[in-house]
Amino acid sequence: MTTQIFLASTLYGAATLAAALDAGCFDAADRRILLVSNNAATPETTPSVDAMPGFERVRGRFDDVVSWNEAVFPFHPGGWSPRPEDVPLWERHLRLAWGLGDDDVALAVESIQVHPALGVAQIFTDAPLTVYADGLMSYGPTRTKLAPLVGTRVERLLHLDLVPGLAPLLLTEFGVEPEIVPAAAFTKVLAELAGTGTGLPDAEEPVVLLGQYLSALGILSAEEEEDLHVRMLTGAAGLGHTRVVFKPHPTAPARFTRTLEQEAGKLGVDLSVVDTPVLAEVLFQRTRPALVVGCFSTALLTASALYGLPVARVGTETLLDRLTPYENSNRVPATIVDALLPDLSDAAAVAAARPGTDTDALAALVRAVGFAMQPKVLPELRPEAERYLREHLDARTWRYFKKRRLTSLGLPGGIPARLGFLPHNSTARRVVRRARAVRRSMER
Repeated sequence: MTTQIFLASTLYGAATLAAALDAGCFDAADRRILLVSNNAATPETTPSVDAMPGFERVRGRFDDVVSWNEAVFPFHPGGWSPRPEDVPLWERHLRLAWGLGDDDVALAVESIQVHPALGVAQIFTDAPLTVYADGLMSYGPTRTKLAPLVGTRVERLLHLDLVPGLAPLLLTEFGVEPEIVPAAAFTKVLAELAGTGTGLPDAEEPVVLLGQYLSALGILSAEEEEDLHVRMLTGAAGLGHTRVVFKPHPTAPARFTRTLEQEAGKLGVDLSVVDTPVLAEVLFQRTRPALVVGCFSTALLTASALYGLPVARVGTETLLDRLTPYENSNRVPATIVDALLPDLSDAAAVAAARPGTDTDALAALVRAVGFAMQPKVLPELRPEAERYLREHLDARTWRYFKKRRLTSLGLPGGIPARLGFLPHNSTARRVVRRARAVRRSMER
């Protein structure tokens, strides 16, 4: 007997798995289990995947649905991992709880480098792994160095072709081959979800604003995130749009919406707020937006690549500057959106719906950023990164790199080696402090 276990923490991810199954990307199995995980900071107050509107349309592809949160309770699924000595016990327990018996198990998981996917892979030590990507992070490098006992079991990477022509960097250190989930299969699944969700705004061709709740990640302050949403609204109004739909992040505070409503009143814009936790793609199909605006949401690329909708970005330059540490896994998604999509303030570019760069140039940029993020994981990319920095580092591309990072890696654009001692030289630091003190006293 063979059992396939599919781990999903979002409805978008579950829809990706459903599309992959419909397209024949998985071999036949005697049993298919969907393992749902609620990774929200407070799972008790946030609906899980299987409680989302539209889940029942996806549910039919699986024989059973089980909860990872229940399996590891009272621990949080994003912070718990099995102790090595307890792995046999955990496998025995889960095989009993889920009725697996002695079945051969195969796993399909998202975000293999972090928990809960990593923990599940560690428990089922003999299971072959398929990693599937439900967003733009697959185009970036593996965020940590995976143990060979996990990495060498990964047989392939399934991903949506959100940026045609761009190859993922994820798991390339293990020679994992990417495999595209057909867009037609994915949009077919999304079409099944189009009629789900109650209380959605009845608007035709509005501008859809996508909230991401970046303040929860410590990237922006709450005030800065509110200002980001206001910039989206004022930018849309400046282009002449009067109907706007705001889709907030499901866990974002209500005050974000109130601030936006006040600004809409001042601008004379008809603003609707989506209170139902549905996929952005449901809105795309229900309202056929005139424009989709966001910071670096994956939904921007699904809108553009899968539905042919006009899109625009706001705030990516600030985001790229704020992301810490440099190897933050959001860096490549932010880089792709910033390089590829028009800025909302550039009316001509938004109207023309023209990308900011071609695919070859984007691929070279992503590989250079990927090496700078994870030089130990992808050391073979150093020559490409050096070539890109020598030839293309200018006022426009500096936003994707940090001088300190380039210096530490000995890459073009960093402080020259002969001057590298200065940041660590006590005399040089003392002179700089004295000069700053003199300047401050003169300003007073």
